[in-house]
Amino acid sequence: MSGVEVFLDEAPGETRGALFRNGRPERLIIHRDDEWDGQRLGARSVGRVARIEPALKGAFVDLGQGMPFGFLSGTGAFVDEGARIEVEVTAEPRDGKGPALKLLGPGAGEPRLLAAAPDVRTTLAVWAPGAVAVEGLEAIHAVGEAEDEALGGGVVLEDIGLDLGIERTRAMTVVDLDWAPATRLQGAQARARANERGLVEAARLIRLKSWGGLAAIDLIGTGFDGDRVAAVARAAFQDEAGLVVGPVNRFGVLMLSRPWRRRPIDEILLDADARRSPRTRAQDVVRGLRLALLSNRSAPTITVRCPPGEAALAAPWIVGLGPRARLVADTAVAPGHFKLEEG
Repeated sequence: MSGVEVFLDEAPGETRGALFRNGRPERLIIHRDDEWDGQRLGARSVGRVARIEPALKGAFVDLGQGMPFGFLSGTGAFVDEGARIEVEVTAEPRDGKGPALKLLGPGAGEPRLLAAAPDVRTTLAVWAPGAVAVEGLEAIHAVGEAEDEALGGGVVLEDIGLDLGIERTRAMTVVDLDWAPATRLQGAQARARANERGLVEAARLIRLKSWGGLAAIDLIGTGFDGDRVAAVARAAFQDEAGLVVGPVNRFGVLMLSRPWRRRPIDEILLDADARRSPRTRAQDVVRGLRLALLSNRSAPTITVRCPPGEAALAAPWIVGLGPRARLVADTAVAPGHFKLEEG
């Protein structure tokens, strides 16, 4: 693959989309059918101001779906508790917090959704204007690759001797750039190349994971041209709106801040123990059976066997795969696994 490509994987229960640039996944979006659309980026609603929080310089807004409420910052004196207002989601829920909101004006009536957020297909068109979304088998594989990398802990690029590790803590994203274990590269020029490529890869992975907030990037070595490093970082993040790039400190760490926009991919797919959640495992079953059905159109039926808990969650979506799809709850199959049988 070369240039920019987009992939759309529409399946019962979930729609996923991915953008690839020069063969590498760069963006990933996941919409699940059982999630409320009013909390997605770009959704517009009428909300009720539930509580003013002077200490936070904002207000909590009831959007009609209960807790957690959305948060409207910088309200000043122009909203009162109980007031109806029209708002737009500017950042999706994360870490147990409700969505961040922007005030559009006064509202009327009960809290309710006025306009749904852009769907996955529309979002792909915004990311890559004019590109035709690839669907079917190729999309399933490509989006799966993007998902795997979005959940990964970094990359190793042997050609330039770069070993990049990335993780998110409660306070910030931490990126460690280091020499790959087997590299024989050395010298100022090699170090500069590795650091600049590391900044590009860090930006790609942060976008892919849908992470925001403060990030600390530990560069290889010390004694940098700070202006050059900052310019490379801004270009790597494509000068995103709201991006703030700080100076490289004396320890060789670049600090930057990227606004939160979408719910982190790991939070969508994983549970509190960083394992694939039951909901995600059930969707894996659906996707595995759909992939088998598309790959083998001659088999009259294809049956998927999976643990009872995952079968119960997956059952309504399996029906959407058509009459050739079969589902069996099997206690002999371990959680997170499934078996396919041709009929």
